[in-house]
Amino acid sequence: YSPGTVALQEIRRYRKSTELLIRKLPFQWLVLEITQDFKTDLRFQSSAVMALQEASEAYLVGLFEATNLCAIHTKHVTIMP
Repeated sequence: YSPGTVALQEIRRYRKSTELLIRKLPFQWLVLEITQDFKTDLRFQSSAVMALQEASEAYLVGLFEATNLCAIHTKHVTIMP
C-alpha cells in the first residue's frame, strides 16, 4: 500500500459507521467546560449533547479525511499542524 491508503480506508469505515468514537461523558464535560465561559448556569438535554457530539465527530472525520488526502497528494506520511 502507498502511504496513507490504509488510513483512508479507516476513515471511510468510520464515516460509514454509526457508533460514537468519543466517549459520552468526557464529551459532555468538554461541552460544559466550553459553555462555562459564556454562561455559568446552562443545562443541556441529553439529546442536545448527543446532537453536538454527532456533528462534532462528523466534522472531525471529514477534516481528517481531507488532511490525509492532502498528505497523500504531497507524498508525506506525517501531518503537522
